[in-house]
Amino acid sequence: MTTIMPEGDEIRKAVKWICDERGEDHGRTKELINKVSANFDLSPVETEFLFRFFSDNQAPKCGQSRDKD
Repeated sequence: MTTIMPEGDEIRKAVKWICDERGEDHGRTKELINKVSANFDLSPVETEFLFRFFSDNQAPKCGQSRDKD
């Protein structure tokens, strides 16, 4: 299943920030999403996107790019 990234630099920065902060500690993801949502002034829709994006088996491991066909 492909996840479409919403437009805008803030959401991309938020994804990168979460990846950088959580490392391999995936148990912190919810906490980090809530924090980044406030820090980056994300909308509820953007925040919900992050929860879906970082749910199990949705996002590639941080630092890996998706294959582009």
